[in-house]
Amino acid sequence: MPADVARHRQDTPEREASIMARLVEGCSSFRSGSRREFLRAGGLGLLNLGLPSLLQAREMTAGQGEVVGGAAGSSFGRAKSCILLFMWGGPAQQETWDLKPEAPEGVRGEFKPIATTVPGLDISEHFPMLARRAHRLAVIRSMHHGDVNHTTATHELLTGRPIPRTGGGPSGEDWPHYGAMLAHLRKHQDRTALPTFVQMMPVSLDGAPRFVESSHGQGAGWLGPALDPFTIDADLNRQPAAADIRLPADVAPGRFADRRKLLRTVEDQARRLELNAQVQAMQAHYVRAHDLLTDRRALAAFDLDQEDPKVRDRYGRHAHGQAVLQARRLVEAGVPITTVFWQNDGTTNVSVYWDTHNRNFIDLKTRLMPPADQAFSALLDDLEARGLLDETLVVWTGEFGRTPRVGQSVVGGAGAGRDGRDHWPHCFSTVLAGAGVRGGTVWGASDRWAAYPARDPVTPADVAATIYHLLGVDPSLEIRDVLGRPHRLCLGEPVTGVLA
Repeated sequence: MPADVARHRQDTPEREASIMARLVEGCSSFRSGSRREFLRAGGLGLLNLGLPSLLQAREMTAGQGEVVGGAAGSSFGRAKSCILLFMWGGPAQQETWDLKPEAPEGVRGEFKPIATTVPGLDISEHFPMLARRAHRLAVIRSMHHGDVNHTTATHELLTGRPIPRTGGGPSGEDWPHYGAMLAHLRKHQDRTALPTFVQMMPVSLDGAPRFVESSHGQGAGWLGPALDPFTIDADLNRQPAAADIRLPADVAPGRFADRRKLLRTVEDQARRLELNAQVQAMQAHYVRAHDLLTDRRALAAFDLDQEDPKVRDRYGRHAHGQAVLQARRLVEAGVPITTVFWQNDGTTNVSVYWDTHNRNFIDLKTRLMPPADQAFSALLDDLEARGLLDETLVVWTGEFGRTPRVGQSVVGGAGAGRDGRDHWPHCFSTVLAGAGVRGGTVWGASDRWAAYPARDPVTPADVAATIYHLLGVDPSLEIRDVLGRPHRLCLGEPVTGVLA
């Protein structure tokens, strides 16, 4: 047995044996394409090979797809980064961005519209802070698609494509999320210690169902699990993400360096045993994992404790507010795309996420809209104050809207109580702000019941094309998948009416 292996086993045999076992286990997971292994990067587990495995797998996937064509227009690239605020569950358009005060009582609901800083643009009374910032927003009121199911409809909004298959959770057949595609297209650019694509899905600590994890379109799909997002699933109001991205107290820097030597020895042994040919490239990925652990700038990006407490207060001392603040810190550090999913707060006898089948009005005005209003408004102010709003695209959306009538149930939905609204993909609202977006704009219109688009209908594919356009990627670009088959990157066209 090599001396350095023996020395570490004498020091902490269980820990070191675990490291070696997980190396072999990790290599096996690459063969099986385990998504869970890569999503575990949210907790990092660096000393258990989580991040090095992720980094190695990304390198393995690089080059499997090929960019074949595409030309950039003069308006491309206004956005250096994108923050996608995803209100999972389906916000009711009639209670948020598209109120219908003249509709019958059973349609218009209880909420009143209020004026904004944009003449003619009224939004919900429970978005008072956003009403004062409407001049920065572009509201699309004519969004539509045909998928009534939560976990597959997310695929439409996160990728711009209909789900290729139904059933099960995220799979290798999904179309890649914007972040994964961007990471793929930019794979030849200089790397940093920071990930390219981050997602946050804060969860409660009481074991509440985590429906977001079952949603399609959140990962890399057919690009391979190597490009799945770096996931943070902690409630950042309770614990900063940086708590999981540091060496344990009992591991000094010198000992960490020794462990790197140990792992190189294990790699050599694995190569000799021919356990997995992919192990030959492992060393480079440990170096990159080490870079993250020792890169102060990267670590600082995940440390909310470095924020002024007053800034944290402005975003809101709740899971959503702190996740949105974390997204701003990542933008500031140079992370291109961050998705912030609405959290499951674990409360009972209320709507799950924005899925207001019951208690639609109570939950919207007490639990859902106030923190969303606060965090989105604080993000806009903060980005502008830091000179980042002109280069950061912010997208606020859900996977669909809610039924025109209160208490209305639809085929394929989950039904609605007398004070709730069921799923409704035929008309809903999406909001954009920031880089390249024409603030103070309303694009499209719904009919008198907010049931169907009445003018300028917009599909998720069009929103996808707009996102890619602003990030400097030609939506008509031809991409080849792992089998060499050509695909157009995006089937929609940019929504020019919301572009500056």
